[in-house]
Amino acid sequence: MHPALSVIFFTVVSGCGYGLLFATGIVLLLDPILFGRGETLCLLALGGAMAAAGLGSSLLHLGQPQRAWRAFSQWRSSWLSREGIAAMLSFAPLLALAWLSWRGDASDATRVVAGVLVLGALITVFCTARIYTSLPTIPAWHNAYVLPGYLLLGLLGGLAVLLAISAWSAPVWSSRDEMERLIVPWVDHMLVQWVCAALIAPLALAAAVLKLAYWRHLEAPPRVSIETATGLGRFGAVRSVEAPHTEQNYLTHEMGFQLARKHAQPLRRISLVLLVAVPLPLALLLLLPDLASQYWIGAGGAAVIASSILAGTFVERWLFFAEARHVVMLYYGAQGR
Repeated sequence: MHPALSVIFFTVVSGCGYGLLFATGIVLLLDPILFGRGETLCLLALGGAMAAAGLGSSLLHLGQPQRAWRAFSQWRSSWLSREGIAAMLSFAPLLALAWLSWRGDASDATRVVAGVLVLGALITVFCTARIYTSLPTIPAWHNAYVLPGYLLLGLLGGLAVLLAISAWSAPVWSSRDEMERLIVPWVDHMLVQWVCAALIAPLALAAAVLKLAYWRHLEAPPRVSIETATGLGRFGAVRSVEAPHTEQNYLTHEMGFQLARKHAQPLRRISLVLLVAVPLPLALLLLLPDLASQYWIGAGGAAVIASSILAGTFVERWLFFAEARHVVMLYYGAQGR
């Protein structure tokens, strides 16, 4: 498929945004006052802004963006419609949680709303993945690896951003009086950073294993070929006698984008380096109290982890679209996928 920048931006940024809202919701569900009011509102605002920016960029991919509202009416049959509805509904608990956090509410109401936000973020990313896995005409997407990949990378990106914000907003003191006043919130930040780092390490490894299995699946012998498409395979090899037309059209441009193997392999390695090789050792180092307690080491390491994971997700998502081909390309002489 032709890797449109708007769709790549949408899936990466909105997925990371909902991953951040999921992680923030879990924190507030467990302890509504773990973060201060300003930090909680910052996390909610950033997660909501990333989700909104991603959803907004997806409109640029539509031929008639002014008619996007019609997609909400097809929720019975369309995962795209279900994703749009879930995305819009998830902003209700987001705004409610922001209001409760502004008031400093630590009651069960905050926990309930946080739980609803967690569920809304999870359902939205699930629906986004199902848009692609529900297309049997694109074998590279219609498999068991795509859905967990979307959920895993969304959560990984959200945790990385949460780690970075927590590390950079950790209190720093210059006197003993300030230390005594800030020691409790500092311990809270260190706890969040430790948990995030402890989760990022295995999730990064899981992402590597999942992507390697997915790429191995793509390189397996194709299940669909021109012989199976025409039903003439019992007579031997089938080939097109003449091209359907002499010039490129929409189908050949959008559905038949081809990425050479010599380009795909380096990009795969780059995505693994950015998703695993860079953040994994840094996350393990942040588990060491002596290093993580150093403000600039913790903040710098967290920033590198977040930047690397986001960049790696962009590369991975570009490959996700570029390596997929529609079976309609069999009509234009493709050998199969």
